[in-house]
Amino acid sequence: MAVDQYWSGVKASILGPYMMDGFGFPASAGHYRFQAEFEVVKRLLRDVDPGGTVLDLGCGVGYWAETFAQRFSRVVAVEGSGALYQALEERCAPYPNIRPVPGNVLSFEPEGRYRVVFLGGLLMYLDEQAVLALLRRLAAHLEPGGIILCRESTVRGETETCAGDYPVVYRSVQDYRRIFKQCGLTVRQSERNEPYVLMQIGCELIKKWKGLVPEPAQMPGIVGPLAYWAMRLGSPWINRLPRALGISFPKLQNHFFVLEP
Repeated sequence: MAVDQYWSGVKASILGPYMMDGFGFPASAGHYRFQAEFEVVKRLLRDVDPGGTVLDLGCGVGYWAETFAQRFSRVVAVEGSGALYQALEERCAPYPNIRPVPGNVLSFEPEGRYRVVFLGGLLMYLDEQAVLALLRRLAAHLEPGGIILCRESTVRGETETCAGDYPVVYRSVQDYRRIFKQCGLTVRQSERNEPYVLMQIGCELIKKWKGLVPEPAQMPGIVGPLAYWAMRLGSPWINRLPRALGISFPKLQNHFFVLEP
């Protein structure tokens, strides 16, 4: 699969799995986004009993797995990319309650019951039938009171399917709600991922800059950090500005969904 080839070559960094490579951003941009998203996830999971197991499916280099291990009794972290899995093992080595598992997320066979299943940007790489099959299988392995927490890139309008070197399906919030309902899952809570949107504004502005300026004059080492700090210093007002002006920007958004059977 083309998506497997893409992830086999992605850099094992905080920027690579976040799709923030190539914009000139410093590594601190990825760490900022992760920490800001973590505050959202911590709030969404505050009423979940920490005594159970978390399944982190498609866990990348293990930042989320490491964070979950600090609160929950046990974490099962599954990653299919060889480069990312090696970084995952190194990151999770100090945590005896994390079990790293190499392998394709679609062929992974859940064991036992999970209190939380975390899908941090996984469904966008699957067609609808694969999403339905995966969610139904995962829902069957939730313990009573367990939840599935998704963090997925979204679009405002109709679903967009991109092919080529980076095959991905960008769905609307309404489309995800329809799919979740077909799986027998209720959306207990959903909210826009503001840290993602903030950094995505920076990414899309730099893309426009690259489209207007000849490559020798693009200066990514200067423009990237300037864009990042402009986003940081202008938050949260920058996120609100497009809405206030009635502009559909950025093109890509991201949402958290808390799902329960």
